[in-house]
Amino acid sequence: MSDSPADPANDAAPNADWTDTDWGYETAAVQSGIPRGLGQTIGFPIHAAAAFQFDTLEQAQDEFQNNIGLSYARIQNPTTRALEARITALEGGANTVALASGQAATLTAILGVCRAGDHVVSASSLFGGTTGMLNNILPLMGISATLVDNTPDAVRAAMQDNTRLVWAEMISNPAGDVADITAFAQIAHEYGALLAIDNTCGGVGYLCRPLDHGADIVAQSLTKWAGGHGSVMGGSVTVGARHDLGRNPIYTEGGENSILKVRGDNALAWRQRWLGASQLGMTLAPHSAFLIAQGLETLALRLERESHTALELAGWLRAHPGVGRVSYPGLEDHPFHAQAQRYLGNGCGAVLAFEVPDPAAFLSRLRVLRVAPNLGDVRTLVVHPWTTTHGRVPEAARIAAGVSPQTIRMSVGVEALADLKADIAAAL
Repeated sequence: MSDSPADPANDAAPNADWTDTDWGYETAAVQSGIPRGLGQTIGFPIHAAAAFQFDTLEQAQDEFQNNIGLSYARIQNPTTRALEARITALEGGANTVALASGQAATLTAILGVCRAGDHVVSASSLFGGTTGMLNNILPLMGISATLVDNTPDAVRAAMQDNTRLVWAEMISNPAGDVADITAFAQIAHEYGALLAIDNTCGGVGYLCRPLDHGADIVAQSLTKWAGGHGSVMGGSVTVGARHDLGRNPIYTEGGENSILKVRGDNALAWRQRWLGASQLGMTLAPHSAFLIAQGLETLALRLERESHTALELAGWLRAHPGVGRVSYPGLEDHPFHAQAQRYLGNGCGAVLAFEVPDPAAFLSRLRVLRVAPNLGDVRTLVVHPWTTTHGRVPEAARIAAGVSPQTIRMSVGVEALADLKADIAAAL
């Protein structure tokens, strides 16, 4: 919490306008989205409903035109809405739509600003599912993508007149590259494009809030650190308040009836919900929203510990004679270490990669670490990306993403550091 007159540490009677935008992360994670008042629940109730009632035809007409209340649960649900408010507060955004998975969030974020004939520039150090979407799915819709090195020079060189979006991961999976958000945003905005950051490994704003550094859109998988317990899937798209849509025909065509004229400052947020939820139906179930909201309440505690353990393990693995290359942005010799120090305020994350001579033998000997394709679980999980998460990606793209046949990806959990070291040492 910053020292300010509104800080209860300095003022016994905070100002009435002291809200979740002023709270520290840990406070917002447990307090935002919960109304106060007699009979209100402490936490999010689950609203299991498919539709919501109107008193009059006029009410229904107004809601279906403006989409600011409740009508049909595919579009909005009170439980999901409360989760969205919490994510918006944690990411420092203007609006959020919660969706059924991280992949759904990625597709929604891209289609929110791109249509047939448009172009995306993306850093190549990506999650395999995103690479597959850019290379295999978007071309089916007439949208092209160019994947380049995770540097401002490479991104600038790939920009075209029809580029509508620049895409990068805050902390790439599994290489640990750290996006230069400020530089990428400047380049995108020069071309009238927007910058979208996948903040999955950034922990829903705990390690970094990309919107604070110039990004326009934050997409992420809520399956990971937001949930934290490996029992629910979800994704979200959060938009900021300072984006410029004036050079995107999707928003400007139609004159007085254009999306930008009709929706104003809410145009981008409106289109994200219209696409991902209303039109494509990638809706997050209310029970899933409840579970994710529960996970968010302890995210800061978990990710702080996991980042500390990951850094300790990375240093220990680097010195181990049975381990090859170790990739973790918290290590001083990592090529993106300086950028990590610039953008990551609460640690360098819980994901690291390291190489072993015989991945199959190593994985078969583990007794504490679990072999599973997920991130952000309270349990430490490892996987062989070359044959699993990136297995269907072309070999050159796998290498560009920091994956080799010897790579093991580790998502560090909350176990005792000594137990993790002992298990890895025995497996090696």
